[in-house]
Amino acid sequence: MTAGLPAIAGVDIGGTSTKVVLCTPQLDIITRADAATPAALGGAAMIDTCVGLVEALVRDTGARLFGVGVGAAGVVDARSGTVLFASDSFTGWAGFPVADAVRQRLAVPVFLDNDVNAFLRGEVATGAVAGETQALGMTLGTGVGGALWLAGELFEGPHGAAGEIGHTPGFGDLPCTCGGHGHLETIASGRSISARYRDSTGITLSAAEIADRAGNQDRDAKAVFDAAGASIGKAIVMVAALIDVTTVVIGGGVTHAWHLLEPAIRKFLVEEPPVSGRPIRLERSALGSVAVALGAASRARRELDLPV
Repeated sequence: MTAGLPAIAGVDIGGTSTKVVLCTPQLDIITRADAATPAALGGAAMIDTCVGLVEALVRDTGARLFGVGVGAAGVVDARSGTVLFASDSFTGWAGFPVADAVRQRLAVPVFLDNDVNAFLRGEVATGAVAGETQALGMTLGTGVGGALWLAGELFEGPHGAAGEIGHTPGFGDLPCTCGGHGHLETIASGRSISARYRDSTGITLSAAEIADRAGNQDRDAKAVFDAAGASIGKAIVMVAALIDVTTVVIGGGVTHAWHLLEPAIRKFLVEEPPVSGRPIRLERSALGSVAVALGAASRARRELDLPV
Protein backbone atom coordinates (compact mmCIF):
# COMPACT_ATOMS: atom_id res chain seq x y z
CA MET A 1 0.00 0.00 0.00
CA THR A 2 1.58 3.29 -1.10
CA ALA A 3 -1.23 5.78 -0.45
CA GLY A 4 0.19 8.67 1.58
CA LEU A 5 3.74 7.25 1.40
CA PRO A 6 6.40 10.00 1.29
CA ALA A 7 8.02 10.02 -2.13
CA ILE A 8 10.59 11.78 -4.29
CA ALA A 9 10.53 11.84 -8.07
CA GLY A 10 13.71 11.50 -10.08
CA VAL A 11 13.61 12.56 -13.72
CA ASP A 12 16.05 11.84 -16.56
CA ILE A 13 15.45 14.10 -19.58
CA GLY A 14 17.51 12.61 -22.38
CA GLY A 15 17.62 13.32 -26.08
CA THR A 16 15.66 10.17 -26.92
CA SER A 17 13.58 9.34 -23.85
CA THR A 18 12.42 10.84 -20.57
CA LYS A 19 12.49 8.46 -17.60
CA VAL A 20 10.86 9.02 -14.22
CA VAL A 21 11.20 7.02 -11.02
CA LEU A 22 9.05 7.56 -7.94
CA CYS A 23 10.98 6.39 -4.92
CA THR A 24 11.03 6.41 -1.14
CA PRO A 25 13.43 8.64 0.82
CA GLN A 26 15.62 5.52 1.04
CA LEU A 27 15.77 5.54 -2.81
CA ASP A 28 13.79 2.33 -3.15
CA ILE A 29 11.85 2.55 -6.42
CA ILE A 30 8.08 2.50 -5.92
CA THR A 31 7.22 2.72 -9.61
CA ARG A 32 8.63 4.10 -12.85
CA ALA A 33 7.62 5.25 -16.32
CA ASP A 34 9.12 6.63 -19.49
CA ALA A 35 8.13 8.35 -22.72
CA ALA A 36 9.76 9.70 -25.86
CA THR A 37 11.39 13.10 -25.35
CA PRO A 38 9.96 15.72 -27.74
CA ALA A 39 13.42 17.26 -28.08
CA ALA A 40 12.63 18.95 -31.39
CA LEU A 41 9.57 20.72 -29.99
CA GLY A 42 11.31 22.87 -27.37
CA GLY A 43 11.63 23.20 -23.62
CA ALA A 44 7.94 23.63 -22.83
CA ALA A 45 7.05 20.39 -24.62
CA MET A 46 9.81 18.51 -22.77
CA ILE A 47 8.53 19.82 -19.43
CA ASP A 48 4.99 18.80 -20.36
CA THR A 49 6.23 15.23 -20.88
CA CYS A 50 8.23 15.20 -17.64
CA VAL A 51 5.43 16.65 -15.51
CA GLY A 52 2.82 14.40 -17.09
CA LEU A 53 4.81 11.30 -16.15
CA VAL A 54 5.34 12.46 -12.56
CA GLU A 55 1.67 13.39 -12.12
CA ALA A 56 0.53 10.01 -13.45
CA LEU A 57 2.81 8.07 -11.08
CA VAL A 58 1.74 10.11 -8.06
CA ARG A 59 -1.92 9.75 -8.99
CA ASP A 60 -1.65 5.99 -9.56
CA THR A 61 0.15 5.31 -6.28
CA GLY A 62 -1.45 7.93 -4.05
CA ALA A 63 2.04 8.78 -2.75
CA ARG A 64 2.77 12.16 -1.20
CA LEU A 65 5.33 13.98 -3.35
CA PHE A 66 7.94 15.94 -1.37
CA GLY A 67 10.24 17.06 -4.18
CA VAL A 68 11.67 16.39 -7.62
CA GLY A 69 15.21 16.00 -8.88
CA VAL A 70 15.88 16.42 -12.59
CA GLY A 71 18.90 15.26 -14.56
CA ALA A 72 19.00 17.09 -17.88
CA ALA A 73 21.23 16.76 -20.91
CA GLY A 74 23.57 19.70 -21.50
CA VAL A 75 25.60 22.05 -19.32
CA VAL A 76 23.38 23.35 -16.54
CA ASP A 77 23.49 25.94 -13.77
CA ALA A 78 22.38 23.87 -10.79
CA ARG A 79 21.97 26.99 -8.64
CA SER A 80 19.44 28.69 -10.92
CA GLY A 81 18.03 25.44 -12.31
CA THR A 82 18.65 26.54 -15.91
CA VAL A 83 20.17 24.79 -18.91
CA LEU A 84 23.14 26.84 -20.15
CA PHE A 85 24.16 24.85 -23.22
CA ALA A 86 22.63 21.95 -25.13
CA SER A 87 23.68 19.95 -28.17
CA ASP A 88 22.09 20.25 -31.59
CA SER A 89 19.82 17.33 -30.65
CA PHE A 90 17.62 19.79 -28.72
CA THR A 91 15.51 22.76 -29.79
CA GLY A 92 14.88 25.62 -27.37
CA TRP A 93 16.65 23.92 -24.48
CA ALA A 94 19.63 26.23 -23.89
CA GLY A 95 18.54 28.98 -21.49
CA PHE A 96 15.39 27.13 -20.42
CA PRO A 97 14.50 27.50 -16.69
CA VAL A 98 13.83 23.80 -16.06
CA ALA A 99 13.54 23.86 -12.26
CA ASP A 100 11.17 26.84 -12.18
CA ALA A 101 8.98 25.37 -14.91
CA VAL A 102 8.58 22.04 -13.10
CA ARG A 103 8.14 23.74 -9.71
CA GLN A 104 5.29 25.88 -11.01
CA ARG A 105 3.48 22.83 -12.32
CA LEU A 106 3.98 20.45 -9.38
CA ALA A 107 4.17 22.92 -6.46
CA VAL A 108 7.09 21.14 -4.75
CA PRO A 109 10.83 21.94 -4.53
CA VAL A 110 12.74 21.03 -7.72
CA PHE A 111 16.50 20.60 -8.17
CA LEU A 112 18.35 20.43 -11.48
CA ASP A 113 21.58 18.58 -12.32
CA ASN A 114 23.45 17.85 -15.49
CA ASP A 115 22.52 14.29 -16.48
CA VAL A 116 26.05 12.93 -16.04
CA ASN A 117 26.35 14.54 -12.60
CA ALA A 118 23.06 12.87 -11.71
CA PHE A 119 24.37 9.56 -13.07
CA LEU A 120 27.39 9.76 -10.76
CA ARG A 121 25.22 10.77 -7.78
CA GLY A 122 23.14 7.66 -8.37
CA GLU A 123 26.09 5.28 -8.64
CA VAL A 124 27.66 6.73 -5.46
CA ALA A 125 24.37 6.65 -3.57
CA THR A 126 23.27 3.12 -4.36
CA GLY A 127 25.16 1.77 -7.36
CA ALA A 128 28.51 0.41 -8.51
CA VAL A 129 30.65 2.81 -6.43
CA ALA A 130 28.34 3.17 -3.43
CA GLY A 131 30.04 4.89 -0.52
CA GLU A 132 33.11 6.07 -2.45
CA THR A 133 34.42 9.52 -1.55
CA GLN A 134 36.39 10.06 -4.79
CA ALA A 135 35.21 8.95 -8.24
CA LEU A 136 35.11 9.80 -11.91
CA GLY A 137 31.86 9.08 -13.72
CA MET A 138 31.65 8.72 -17.49
CA THR A 139 28.66 8.13 -19.74
CA LEU A 140 29.00 6.84 -23.29
CA GLY A 141 25.90 7.56 -25.31
CA THR A 142 25.21 9.84 -28.25
CA GLY A 143 28.03 11.90 -26.74
CA VAL A 144 30.57 11.36 -23.95
CA GLY A 145 29.91 12.96 -20.57
CA GLY A 146 31.93 13.14 -17.38
CA ALA A 147 31.50 14.09 -13.73
CA LEU A 148 33.64 14.22 -10.59
CA TRP A 149 32.91 13.18 -7.02
CA LEU A 150 35.52 14.63 -4.66
CA ALA A 151 35.71 14.42 -0.85
CA GLY A 152 32.19 12.99 -0.72
CA GLU A 153 30.62 15.76 -2.80
CA LEU A 154 29.83 16.37 -6.44
CA PHE A 155 32.43 18.82 -7.77
CA GLU A 156 30.82 21.02 -10.43
CA GLY A 157 33.55 23.65 -10.78
CA PRO A 158 32.97 27.42 -10.88
CA HIS A 159 31.19 27.23 -14.25
CA GLY A 160 29.35 23.92 -13.86
CA ALA A 161 31.52 22.04 -16.36
CA ALA A 162 33.97 20.13 -14.15
CA GLY A 163 34.66 16.57 -15.24
CA GLU A 164 33.59 17.03 -18.86
CA ILE A 165 36.27 14.66 -20.10
CA GLY A 166 34.36 14.04 -23.33
CA HIS A 167 35.43 17.45 -24.59
CA THR A 168 39.12 17.20 -23.78
CA PRO A 169 41.42 17.34 -26.85
CA GLY A 170 44.30 14.98 -27.48
CA PHE A 171 42.44 12.19 -29.26
CA GLY A 172 43.25 12.88 -32.91
CA ASP A 173 42.02 15.80 -34.99
CA LEU A 174 38.46 14.92 -36.03
CA PRO A 175 35.82 17.65 -35.63
CA CYS A 176 33.62 17.39 -32.54
CA THR A 177 29.94 18.28 -32.30
CA CYS A 178 30.84 21.10 -29.89
CA GLY A 179 32.97 22.84 -32.53
CA GLY A 180 36.34 21.65 -31.22
CA HIS A 181 38.68 19.04 -32.66
CA GLY A 182 40.22 15.81 -31.42
CA HIS A 183 37.96 15.40 -28.39
CA LEU A 184 37.36 12.04 -26.71
CA GLU A 185 33.77 12.21 -27.95
CA THR A 186 34.99 11.88 -31.56
CA ILE A 187 36.25 8.36 -30.76
CA ALA A 188 34.18 6.93 -27.91
CA SER A 189 30.55 8.06 -28.33
CA GLY A 190 27.88 5.97 -30.00
CA ARG A 191 27.59 8.50 -32.81
CA SER A 192 31.36 8.54 -33.41
CA ILE A 193 31.67 4.74 -33.30
CA SER A 194 29.14 4.67 -36.12
CA ALA A 195 31.03 7.39 -38.01
CA ARG A 196 34.44 5.75 -37.59
CA TYR A 197 33.09 2.43 -38.88
CA ARG A 198 31.58 4.23 -41.86
CA ASP A 199 34.94 5.89 -42.51
CA SER A 200 36.57 2.43 -42.67
CA THR A 201 33.93 0.51 -44.57
CA GLY A 202 31.50 2.92 -46.22
CA ILE A 203 28.69 1.18 -44.32
CA THR A 204 26.40 3.09 -41.97
CA LEU A 205 25.35 1.09 -38.88
CA SER A 206 24.45 1.86 -35.27
CA ALA A 207 26.97 1.25 -32.49
CA ALA A 208 24.90 -1.76 -31.40
CA GLU A 209 24.99 -3.26 -34.91
CA ILE A 210 28.74 -2.65 -35.11
CA ALA A 211 29.16 -4.43 -31.77
CA ASP A 212 27.30 -7.42 -33.20
CA ARG A 213 29.67 -7.46 -36.17
CA ALA A 214 32.69 -7.21 -33.87
CA GLY A 215 31.44 -10.33 -32.10
CA ASN A 216 31.30 -12.07 -35.48
CA GLN A 217 34.96 -11.45 -36.30
CA ASP A 218 34.51 -8.20 -38.28
CA ARG A 219 37.99 -6.70 -37.93
CA ASP A 220 36.90 -3.15 -38.77
CA ALA A 221 34.16 -3.31 -36.14
CA LYS A 222 36.54 -4.65 -33.51
CA ALA A 223 39.12 -1.98 -34.38
CA VAL A 224 36.57 0.78 -33.78
CA PHE A 225 35.79 -0.54 -30.29
CA ASP A 226 39.47 -1.12 -29.53
CA ALA A 227 40.18 2.52 -30.40
CA ALA A 228 37.27 3.70 -28.26
CA GLY A 229 38.43 1.60 -25.29
CA ALA A 230 42.04 2.75 -25.56
CA SER A 231 40.92 6.38 -25.70
CA ILE A 232 38.74 5.92 -22.63
CA GLY A 233 41.71 4.39 -20.83
CA LYS A 234 43.84 7.38 -21.82
CA ALA A 235 41.19 9.78 -20.48
CA ILE A 236 41.06 7.87 -17.18
CA VAL A 237 44.83 8.09 -16.76
CA MET A 238 44.74 11.82 -17.54
CA VAL A 239 42.24 12.38 -14.74
CA ALA A 240 44.25 10.17 -12.36
CA ALA A 241 47.39 12.16 -13.12
CA LEU A 242 45.73 15.54 -12.59
CA ILE A 243 43.59 14.95 -9.49
CA ASP A 244 44.61 11.49 -8.23
CA VAL A 245 41.14 9.94 -8.64
CA THR A 246 41.45 6.21 -9.33
CA THR A 247 37.86 4.96 -9.01
CA VAL A 248 35.88 5.09 -12.25
CA VAL A 249 32.30 4.12 -13.11
CA ILE A 250 31.13 4.05 -16.73
CA GLY A 251 27.56 3.91 -18.01
CA GLY A 252 25.47 4.80 -21.04
CA GLY A 253 24.13 2.90 -24.01
CA VAL A 254 27.52 2.14 -25.53
CA THR A 255 28.38 0.04 -22.45
CA HIS A 256 26.02 -2.63 -23.78
CA ALA A 257 29.21 -3.55 -25.65
CA TRP A 258 31.21 -3.67 -22.40
CA HIS A 259 32.68 -7.03 -23.42
CA LEU A 260 34.37 -5.17 -26.30
CA LEU A 261 35.31 -1.97 -24.48
CA GLU A 262 36.58 -3.31 -21.16
CA PRO A 263 39.55 -5.35 -22.49
CA ALA A 264 40.84 -2.36 -24.48
CA ILE A 265 40.43 -0.01 -21.50
CA ARG A 266 42.24 -2.38 -19.14
CA LYS A 267 45.00 -3.01 -21.70
CA PHE A 268 45.73 0.72 -21.83
CA LEU A 269 45.66 0.99 -18.02
CA VAL A 270 48.22 -1.81 -17.75
CA GLU A 271 50.49 -0.26 -20.36
CA GLU A 272 50.14 3.31 -19.03
CA PRO A 273 49.34 3.07 -15.30
CA PRO A 274 48.69 6.18 -13.19
CA VAL A 275 51.80 7.98 -11.98
CA SER A 276 50.68 7.35 -8.39
CA GLY A 277 51.14 3.61 -8.93
CA ARG A 278 47.67 3.03 -7.50
CA PRO A 279 45.51 0.58 -9.47
CA ILE A 280 42.41 1.91 -11.20
CA ARG A 281 39.12 0.57 -9.89
CA LEU A 282 37.03 0.31 -13.06
CA GLU A 283 33.31 -0.41 -12.75
CA ARG A 284 30.42 -0.62 -15.16
CA SER A 285 27.21 1.09 -14.02
CA ALA A 286 25.15 -1.06 -11.68
CA LEU A 287 21.98 1.03 -12.07
CA GLY A 288 21.77 0.96 -15.85
CA SER A 289 18.94 2.95 -17.38
CA VAL A 290 17.68 4.37 -14.05
CA ALA A 291 21.05 5.73 -12.86
CA VAL A 292 20.34 9.35 -13.86
CA ALA A 293 16.81 9.39 -12.46
CA LEU A 294 17.88 7.79 -9.16
CA GLY A 295 20.79 10.18 -8.90
CA ALA A 296 18.48 13.13 -9.46
CA ALA A 297 16.23 11.79 -6.71
CA SER A 298 19.23 11.44 -4.38
CA ARG A 299 20.03 15.13 -4.97
CA ALA A 300 16.47 16.08 -4.03
CA ARG A 301 16.63 13.89 -0.93
CA ARG A 302 19.84 15.56 0.17
CA GLU A 303 18.59 19.09 -0.45
CA LEU A 304 15.33 18.40 1.38
CA ASP A 305 17.21 16.72 4.25
CA LEU A 306 14.72 13.85 4.33
CA PRO A 307 15.38 11.04 6.82
CA VAL A 308 16.91 7.88 5.38
